[in-house]
Amino acid sequence: MSTATTPAWIPQEQIDQYHDEGYMILEAVIPEALQQMLREECSYFLGYMDAEMDAEGVEQRGINHGRNRYFISNRYHMSTRMWQFIYSDLMAEVCRATLGPEAFLFNEQWVVKAAEKGGSFSWHQDSGYVKFSDKKTTHRPYLTCWCPLDDVSEKNGSVYLLPHSRGGTKNWIADHDRDDDSGDLIGYKGEDPGIAVEVPAGSVVAFTSYNFHRSGANTTPDTRRVHLPQYSSEPILRTDGSIWAQAVPFVKDGENIYDHAADMAARSATD
Repeated sequence: MSTATTPAWIPQEQIDQYHDEGYMILEAVIPEALQQMLREECSYFLGYMDAEMDAEGVEQRGINHGRNRYFISNRYHMSTRMWQFIYSDLMAEVCRATLGPEAFLFNEQWVVKAAEKGGSFSWHQDSGYVKFSDKKTTHRPYLTCWCPLDDVSEKNGSVYLLPHSRGGTKNWIADHDRDDDSGDLIGYKGEDPGIAVEVPAGSVVAFTSYNFHRSGANTTPDTRRVHLPQYSSEPILRTDGSIWAQAVPFVKDGENIYDHAADMAARSATD
């Protein structure tokens, strides 16, 4: 059994807040070199998504709106570098402080709002998207790590969080309805505006998949870029027993066990 301890850069009060209210905020903890790598990779995948949508002749694909807002999921295996952040010791330490000694990569995505017109995103729980497709799902809350690559504020479309005590979400996944125009799922229609997160680039905003959250529009002349890896304490299964998204082993007994060569070999075998 590992004797790994929580590093000093993750304050105990933030860990306590995560377990009580469902979120913690770690400001400016991602090294600049990793931030720059992610910005470069983000540019590539934005271009890739635009090219795909242009080839299909569509302006909207699901919740993606071309040249407006993007949710580009599970592309890290197409990159030679992104795994260095997703499976870094830094992210392993965040997982240990929140999920405990076991963690799997569940999902990862780019969340980007274009300059001046990047649209807002509706109140939802991340687990609400799972439940919408699988009404009988039962799964523990997984971890969302919202990692901005630009300074974020209410002006450029930052995230708003509802603590468990205000959303009643510590042990509950709401039913969500789909908005036909935006494609968004909406799980909360109350009047609480939530807590606006304003943090510098390189921060990690960690919250559970049960917390309600939303984001505003980008009204600034610059793109707002976020990388968002999500981790679970166990593989998340559909009610038919199949694995949701992915379940790549990352942390076991408190140790970072990710094997990049094995991961890539396994993906090649299934392509």
